[in-house]
Formats: sequence, C-alpha cells, structure tokens
Amino acid sequence: MSAMDVINDIGHHRFLARLPDGDGELTYEQIAPHTLELIHTQIDPSLRGQGVAEALALTAITYAREHALHIIPTCPYVQRWLAKHPEHKDLVVARPDAD
Repeated sequence: MSAMDVINDIGHHRFLARLPDGDGELTYEQIAPHTLELIHTQIDPSLRGQGVAEALALTAITYAREHALHIIPTCPYVQRWLAKHPEHKDLVVARPDAD
C-alpha cells in the first residue's frame, strides 16, 4: 500500500483516510478544552488489514501530543493500539463522571 494521508476533519469530528478503495475514519469529540474522546474507528471492508486503522490511531495520538491534549480512548481499537504502544499512555485520562 502506498503512503496514506490522514486528515483531521475538524468540522465532522473525525480523522479521515480517503483511499481509492474506500475510507476509514476515527470519530472523536472534544469533551473539554484539552481533552479528546476517541470514540469509534470505522474502516471500509475492502481496506481492512491494510494498516488504515493504525494510521488513524497514530494520527490522532500525534495530533493530541502536538496540541497538548489528553485522550479518553473509548474506541476498542484505540484501546488495543495503546496497549501495544505504552509510550503514549501518558496522554490517557479517565472519563469524568457524568453526575
């Protein structure tokens, strides 16, 4: 697979990879001034197993680090990705209670 461009589509709250065979996205919400909740990764079935989800996760983590943001990884894929990349655990914070 050739290099993959992932953009932060701020207007739609998602990191987006558009490829000839389909799209992949990681949706998020900015739940506090310095906190992003990474909610859901969705990849077109034709792109699965090609590193799209990993590129989305890495782009989101890089964006958070570059903008001094914390993350709440509610997306199961991002949780698994972070377990394999413990060097990024310093960005993770707990979700505040909704009381």
